[in-house]
This record gives sequence, C-alpha cells and structure tokens, in this order.
Amino acid sequence: MADACNMLSKLHSTLSFCTQSVEDTFHLCNTIQPLRKPNFPHNLSPAPLTIPTERPQTTTISLSNTHNLQKPLKKPVSLSTQDAHLHLREKVLYLESIGVDTVRLISDYRPISSASILDMKSVVGFLESIGILLSDLDRIFGMCPEILISSVSKDLLPVITFLLREVNVLGSNIRKVIIRRPRLLACSVEKQLRPTLYYLQSIGIEEVHKYTSLLSCSVEQKFLPRIQYFREVGFSRKDVEVMVRRYPQLFCYSIKGNFEPKLHYFVENMRRDLDELKEFPQYFSFSLENRIKPRHMLLLENHIYLPLPVILKPNDSQFHRRIEVCIGSSQPLKGSPLWSSGFTENVDISPNSIVCKENTKMLQCV
Repeated sequence: MADACNMLSKLHSTLSFCTQSVEDTFHLCNTIQPLRKPNFPHNLSPAPLTIPTERPQTTTISLSNTHNLQKPLKKPVSLSTQDAHLHLREKVLYLESIGVDTVRLISDYRPISSASILDMKSVVGFLESIGILLSDLDRIFGMCPEILISSVSKDLLPVITFLLREVNVLGSNIRKVIIRRPRLLACSVEKQLRPTLYYLQSIGIEEVHKYTSLLSCSVEQKFLPRIQYFREVGFSRKDVEVMVRRYPQLFCYSIKGNFEPKLHYFVENMRRDLDELKEFPQYFSFSLENRIKPRHMLLLENHIYLPLPVILKPNDSQFHRRIEVCIGSSQPLKGSPLWSSGFTENVDISPNSIVCKENTKMLQCV
C-alpha cells in the first residue's frame, strides 16, 4: 500500500502572474507666464495678455489595487475555441492510446470533455498500481465513466483501503472485484459502502468479500423492497434472512422481471411448497423459459418427481441421464427402505409418479 499511496499525489500546475510596475500618477505642470510688455506708446499699451493652457487628461493607477494583480484568479480563464479543441484532441489521443472507446465515452459522459488530462493520467496510474490492466480500462470507464475524473486521494484510495481492511478482500482479488463491479470506485465509503457492509453483516452475511457487488446497492431502494416482497408472499422474516444468507445474490434480482413470474410458475404450475425455496433460493437464478419450464414439463411427461436442486443444477446431459435412470426404475412400496415420503408431503404427485431422492454420493430413483 505504501507504493500505492506514493502514487496518489496529484500533479497540480500553478499559474504565476507577473505584475508590471507603473507610475503612480502622470500629470503635467501648468506654467502661466504673462507676455512681456511691448514697447508701445502708453496710451496704446494693451493689458497683460495671459494664454490659458488646457490640462491634458491624466492617467492614474491606484497603488492600493496593485496587490490584486498578484493573486491567482479564482476561476480559470476560459480557453478560446481553438485551445479547447486542442486540449480535447490531446485527451482523445491519450484515451485511445490506452484502448478506451472515446466516442462512446465522451458522448455518454460530457464532463470528460472539460476534465484535466493530468487528472486522467493520475487515475490510470493509480489503477495500474493496484493491478488493473490497460485492457480492463475500456470496460471500467465504459460502465462507470465518473471514475476517470475522480480524485485519487479523496475518492479512489479510500475505496481500495476499505475493501482491503474492512471487507477483507485479498490484494490479489482487487482486480477481479473492480472489473466485476466498477461502480464500487465511484461510491462514498462513509455514505454508501460502510453502511451497506454493516447491514449485510447484521442479517448474517459474514463473508461479504465474496459478494462485494452488493456493497454498491442501496439498502433502502434495493434490499428492503425485496425482503418485503418475500414477506408478503408468505415467508417469515427469519425465512427470508435464511434465504439471503444462502444466496445473497437474491438482492440483485428484479421483483417484476424475476421473482413474480418464477414464483407464480413454482406455485401454480409446479405445485410445490415454499419451503423448497427456502432451502434452495438459487431457483431464482435459473432461466424460466430455458431451464425451469422445459425440465418441469419433461418430468410431468414421464411422471417423475425430483428435488428442486436435482432438477435445475445439473447440465443438460447430466439431467437427461438421471431421467433415463428414473424411467428404468420400478416404484417401491411404501414399506420399502427405499421409500421416501419427504418429497411427497404437501406436493400434488400422481399415483403413478416415480419419486427420486438424492443420497450423499448418488441419486437413487425409488
């Protein structure tokens, strides 16, 4: 971390202002002299003639205001259109040299156009120091362009320190964590990351370093509505906490797009008990159209009943092999040691169904 911290100092260019000494006041001294008396007769002698002189406009610069010339301007002087184009071109060339799609980036996030190229280089240098590759930058900046104009010392370094020290992410895994969820680098540790960490720990999710993507989610807008949904469909609060401990990714799924259609099919078509979902919340991670429905229909056609994990977890070839084994098996009597009633309770199974149970090392069709 010492090496990373040394790279955090930002290079700031300072403007120097030169002041030019000026005279306090320029003025002219007026000299009025009467003309000499001409040698005319006394009675023709005119009165002394005076020629008025016009005072020229004076230029005065107050010394009391010269101290303002030595202060840097509070706002940067706006660049001319030509200068702005040159600076933008310089940034575009730099970003393209490190493999970043500048057309998409600048069109999606306008503030980059006015950002300092020195700040951008500082960000890129810091990311490289923590293991990010140049080939990763297009994805990172494309998903979260705010990172490119962040402050290394105020924004990025605190996040990395938090992940290493409080979330217990291994240094060798930092790159994987950032690539998976770049938005982590744009989150405030105090306002977002740490409160979310405390909430996840409070409901029993201890190994948060395995689910770092959740840290960028809002407790109020993301977690609580999903907990409330499961409560409304019949789960107790304790049941919901058990489910999210077993599968924390539940917090990432859409209520309308995922939970509602899959739960409706589970209850109305598969006619299974909610306790199975408590034991296997990963059900919501599988595609309804591509896996859940086709496999359920195949089981119905062959009058086979399987535990939920056995239906969904195997790949296609493994699943079909198990179906073949079950079809070739005969159904035992209830008094047989192979009979299992655990899968028939609260489930609508036809009398001709073959009930399969999963042993520790193999699947037996009984």
